[in-house]
Amino acid sequence: MPLPIPLHPFRPRLLDALAGYRRADFFADLGAGLTVGVVALPLAMAFAIASGVDPAQGLVTAIVAGLLISLLGGSHVQIGGPAGAFIVVVYGILERYGLANLLIATSMAGVLLFLMGLLRLGALVRYIPVSIVIGFTNGIAVLIALSQVKDLLGLPVAKLPADFFGQLAALGAHLGQWNPWAFALGAASLAIVVLWPKTYAMPVAPATAGQRLRRVAAQVPGTLVALLAATLAARALQLPVDTIGSRFGGIPSSLPLPQLPHFEWATAKQLVIPTVTIALLGAIESLLCARVADNASDRPRHDPNQELMAQGVANFVTPLFGGIPATGTIARTVTNVRAGARTPVAGIVHAATLLAIMLAAAPLAVHVPLAALAGILLFVAWNMGEWREFARLRQFLLPYRTVLVGTFVLTVVFDLTVAVELGLLSACGFFIYRMGTLFRATEIGGAPAGRQVFELYGSLFFGAVTKVEAILAQVAPGTRQVVLDMHRLVSLDTSGLDALEQLHAGLHRREVALVLAAVNEQPHGLMRRTGFDALLGPDGVVPTVADAPPPAGAAG
Repeated sequence: MPLPIPLHPFRPRLLDALAGYRRADFFADLGAGLTVGVVALPLAMAFAIASGVDPAQGLVTAIVAGLLISLLGGSHVQIGGPAGAFIVVVYGILERYGLANLLIATSMAGVLLFLMGLLRLGALVRYIPVSIVIGFTNGIAVLIALSQVKDLLGLPVAKLPADFFGQLAALGAHLGQWNPWAFALGAASLAIVVLWPKTYAMPVAPATAGQRLRRVAAQVPGTLVALLAATLAARALQLPVDTIGSRFGGIPSSLPLPQLPHFEWATAKQLVIPTVTIALLGAIESLLCARVADNASDRPRHDPNQELMAQGVANFVTPLFGGIPATGTIARTVTNVRAGARTPVAGIVHAATLLAIMLAAAPLAVHVPLAALAGILLFVAWNMGEWREFARLRQFLLPYRTVLVGTFVLTVVFDLTVAVELGLLSACGFFIYRMGTLFRATEIGGAPAGRQVFELYGSLFFGAVTKVEAILAQVAPGTRQVVLDMHRLVSLDTSGLDALEQLHAGLHRREVALVLAAVNEQPHGLMRRTGFDALLGPDGVVPTVADAPPPAGAAG
C-alpha cells in the first residue's frame, strides 16, 4: 500500500558536487574554508558565552554541526554552526530547564527537523509571513545587544535573569559599578570590527599602494583582529577585566567524547515547547540562510528538504558532544561565498580549521577579554536586525505594521515562541478579514421579469458567508428565480457550501428557484461530491446565465 505522503530521498548535495570535482575546485574550497574557519572562531565562542554556556561548547557546535551540515546538507555553500538567533532561546531554556534538558531538547528538535525534511515540509517554512520573520529577528537582535551590556561595561552581575525587565533591573542596579577598562576594550573592539576594511568594499583591481594594502588587510577578518588586539592589550597592560580563563577556566584542547544525556520520558514531556521552538527557529534560519546563499552565488539552488534533514542530524548528534543548537549562519555563509567556495568541501575545511585551532591554540583562549567578545556581538546584533523596515512601516497597511511591531514587542518582552504563535494568529486573522472583504455578491440589473441575477466574486469561505446570507433579504417580491453567476468565484469551502445550501432552502420556502451559472471546477467538484448539484436538479447548474431556464410562470 503506497504511503499517502511520498518521503523525500536522502541525498546530500555533496554527492552531486563531487561529480566532476577538479583540482581548481579543491583549492577554491580550501581557501574559502580556511577563511570561514578563522571568521567562525570568535563568533562560536561569543555565541556560546552569550547563550550562558562555556565557550568550548560553541566551538564544539561549530566543529561537529558545521561538519555534518556540510557533509549531509542540501546547499553547495551553506555554513552551519551556532547562530546569534539562538542566543535568547538557549539562554531562556538553560535558565528554566538546565543544561541537561537543553541537550535533550536539542536532540529531540533534531529528530523533528529530520522528520520535517523527510515529509517534504521544507517549503512550508516559506509560508511564514515576512513581517513575522523581520519582527522576531529584530527582537532577537535587541535582546542580544541587551545581554552584552553586562560584559561590555564589566558589571559585577553574577547572572542576568532571562526576562527582559529582569535584565533591565539587574543592569540598572549595577550601572554605578561599571569598569572603564572593560568598556574601553569593548568599544575599541566594536570600532575595529566596524572600521576594518571589508573585501566586498574593495576595488577589484587596486591601483595605488594604499588600496593594495587595504585589500591585503581586508583578507583578515575584522573580528579576529579585534579579538587579538584586545587580548594583547589586556595581557600586556594587565588590565583588570574578566577573561575566558577567569570565568570559565579556558577551553579544552580536544573534542569531548560523545555521551548520551540522561533521558526520561517524564522530563521529555515537559520539553515540548523548547523542542518546537528550537526546531522552528532552526528551520526558519537555515532555509532563509540557504536562500541568501542561492542569491549570492551561481551554485545550483538548495534542496530545502535535504537541508532540514541535515540540520536534524546535526542537532541530534551535536548534544552528544555537549554542543548547543545549530543552524545555517548567514554571515559565515556569505563570507564563504565571497571567499570563492564552490562545493560543501569548503564547509568541511571550515570545521577542520576550527578543530585544528582548538587543538593548537586552546591555552591562549584563557586571555581573551569578555568585553571584546561583547563588542563583537554588538556588531553582530546590529547587522542581524533589519532596522530600515521600521522606517518603511508607513508605506504598508495596518495589518503588516501590526504583525511586525507586535511580533517585535512580544519577542523582546515575552519570548520567541509566544511572538511567533501570536504573530501567526494575527497574520491569519488579518488574512481572513482581507479575503472576506474581497468577496462580493453583487446584483446585476437587466434580468427578465421574475429573475434576479447576482454575481459572486472572490473566494466563498467561512469568512465571507454573511454576504451570501444577505442575498435572501435582497430577493424582491415577485421573483421566481435567483441566478448566481459564479464565473468569478475562484474557490469554495464547506462553510461557503453550507451558506449556499441555506440560501437554497430559504428560497425554496418562498417557492423561488436557485440556479448556478458558470461554476468553476473547484466549487463544482465540491458540489458534486456533497450532492448539492443533484439537490438543485437537472436545470440547477448551467454553463452561462443565458442558459438558465425561464422563471416559473414567466411568458415563454
